[in-house]
Amino acid sequence: MSYAHTWGEHRVFFRVPGEDRVRAMPAAWTDVEGVEPYLVLSEGRSWFRAEDLLGLAGLIQKLKGRCK
Repeated sequence: MSYAHTWGEHRVFFRVPGEDRVRAMPAAWTDVEGVEPYLVLSEGRSWFRAEDLLGLAGLIQKLKGRCK
């Protein structure tokens, strides 16, 4: 198994036993990068990041303007 930054993201490369082909998947789908710092700091208290909630609030305001 190897880990590299390619195709614009960090990816894990691996070979399935018995196959010659090298496969890859986003590192975010694995535990190779460790636990996300946000999850450690929030200790499970919040399902959403403030940045995401602010973006959602802005989107809702924008959509409300279209309905009038």
